[in-house]
Amino acid sequence: MIARPLRSALYLPANRASAVDKARASAADAVILDLEDAVAPEAKAEARAAAVQTAAEGGFGNRLLVVRVNALDSEWGQADLDALEQSRLDAILLPKVSAPETLIDARRRAPDGCALWAMVETCAAILRLGEIAADGAREGLKAFVIGTNDLALEMRCTLDTDRAAVLPLLTQSVVAARAHGFAVLDGVFNDIADEDGFARQCAQGAMLGFDGKTLIHPKQLDIANAAFGPSEEAIARSRAVVAAFALPENAGKGVIKVDGRMTELLHLRQAERILAMQAAIAARG
Repeated sequence: MIARPLRSALYLPANRASAVDKARASAADAVILDLEDAVAPEAKAEARAAAVQTAAEGGFGNRLLVVRVNALDSEWGQADLDALEQSRLDAILLPKVSAPETLIDARRRAPDGCALWAMVETCAAILRLGEIAADGAREGLKAFVIGTNDLALEMRCTLDTDRAAVLPLLTQSVVAARAHGFAVLDGVFNDIADEDGFARQCAQGAMLGFDGKTLIHPKQLDIANAAFGPSEEAIARSRAVVAAFALPENAGKGVIKVDGRMTELLHLRQAERILAMQAAIAARG
């Protein structure tokens, strides 16, 4: 069942206090305090201290609180994990995960009870997705986060709204995540002003099977939440399927008709998942 929705994960520079404070009451399902790409080298120490303070203050309600640290082989990555060792976080997001060993190292340093999330953003990661997922499952890995910008840069491909060049890699990532029971989040959309393009890419991500999307601006939250949440039509259909299978005359049946459509037990499981997600969204308020 769905423990909580993960339709939207908003990146924020950890040292942007005003933005972080607003995120505590935002529509985001997860807030990612960034110590990596969004923070200049000279501000790394300041951002690290701010992330520790923010985690201590809390106040994010039922939003997941995640910190993206710097790469563990960088001059900042190990210091990030050391500083966060006692912090109360839902997850630590690890960039540039290209081998299972990165997750093993991080698990030894991460706070107790804190999940690991892994960025999939290198060609090497794509080639070793199965290994990373299998070993990661033993180390508390709970989500893949796609870094489409870095991946496209390394591939030297064009990354347009339709993302034709990376679609097979997105699908591979979803398959690897599902095989091991992970969540999987789609990459960011760069053009904040292009709401139509963003909506199209969210619809594409939902069609591919992603749980949600990583975001770079609060303006993108409502569109992402709508795209990755169940529609009213899907909710109504799911209720009808669950109700039909619950009828005494359908007890024990593997296939029934609902509104004229042949409906199997796999459709029942899908309907139950959709209704569980809707209940989790409603519980968020």
